[in-house]
Amino acid sequence: MTIKKGIGTSNAKIILIGEHAAVYGEPAIVIPITSIRLTATVVPADDQLIDSRYYTGPIKQAFKNLAGIKALIETILQRLHQPDATFKLTIDSQLPSERGMGSSAATAIAIIRAFYDYFDQPLSRHTLLALAAISEKITHGNPSGMDAATTSATAPIWFVKGQQSHDLPINTSGYLVIADSGFKGQTGPAVATVRERMDDFPQETKVFIRQLGKLAYQARQALANNALQRLGEIMSHAQVILQTLGVSNTTLDHLIFVAQKNGSLGTKLTGGGRGGCLIALAPDEATAQHLITVLKAEGATQTWLQPLAHLQQEVSE
Repeated sequence: MTIKKGIGTSNAKIILIGEHAAVYGEPAIVIPITSIRLTATVVPADDQLIDSRYYTGPIKQAFKNLAGIKALIETILQRLHQPDATFKLTIDSQLPSERGMGSSAATAIAIIRAFYDYFDQPLSRHTLLALAAISEKITHGNPSGMDAATTSATAPIWFVKGQQSHDLPINTSGYLVIADSGFKGQTGPAVATVRERMDDFPQETKVFIRQLGKLAYQARQALANNALQRLGEIMSHAQVILQTLGVSNTTLDHLIFVAQKNGSLGTKLTGGGRGGCLIALAPDEATAQHLITVLKAEGATQTWLQPLAHLQQEVSE
């Protein structure tokens, strides 16, 4: 006998450019990292159970930090007219948490897809993102929707808050090296720092935010024309602005300096900052592997490699 099963998947994401500026309506380019996956599986059980790296047991007894997931599952079951259904939900994630890679949104996306698959119901992208927002609002307060849009996608996303995101076709070579600084990102405090700066120095801060928006448009053009050197310059320029806004830290600054001295065309933090990850642009795989080696030697705890040409292929497929 075949056991009934529902499966949902999602992936990691990184912000290429536009973090913090996106909060104020400027565009951002967000890239799915499809090699870092999350899978949710739903199978029959005698209770409503969850098995994850954070908690295993009945959902009703889950810790407070799973409040968003609990609310999401309850909403899904109500919408599908299955409020009393019993099941076991297993979450298998390769995504590091609190590193700006969209872990909570990726979890929500995979769970939604798994339940809709389990109950054999159609799922539109509009419904998918609307449901993901339920858990994201509980987890993050006022999410932009960027993470859900990208962790559910396989193509780069052009994102503007309040507008429908859309795929961004690219035509470029090169490699992105993603390196974990070893410290959790502090998105909330970093966003608050920029907000306070905006309150105290509105004219100057608005100039920086607009500059980041202009850099996003320039990066979009560079990606379309395989202008790797120019893309690297744009990334490094963005990092200087992010440092000025107060959302970098000494560990990120050191690792970024190391990458720049070892062949990176451009290096910057990605995500909220104050920890989390940095990204470095390499012209070829040999340089990318060298960057991985030196960054690990200088304290990076994990690294990932994303060929940009693969994203081009995924857009065209």
